[in-house]
Amino acid sequence: MKVEILVALISGGVSLITGGFAFIGVCITNSKSNQKMQSNMETHQAVLDERLKDLTRQVEKHNSVIERTYEAEKQIDVLKEKQRVANHRIDDLENKLNS
Repeated sequence: MKVEILVALISGGVSLITGGFAFIGVCITNSKSNQKMQSNMETHQAVLDERLKDLTRQVEKHNSVIERTYEAEKQIDVLKEKQRVANHRIDDLENKLNS
């Protein structure tokens, strides 16, 4: 009976040691996996940041074109009005010469 108890205690101790090593292995594996995942996330974040900067530059360039187009359209309207006034003055002068 004492031998059976001793075998049971040794078996239980071996089981505890084996379980402890398994637990330590799982902890190490989790740690390495988390480090790798964190590194991947940082890389993806850097790529996203660069893409966002590029899109921001494109939007700013587009907005600049829109602003310049708006200013050009205003100047065109002013020139059209000046041309209309000049044509009207020419017509008036021609009417005075013909009268």
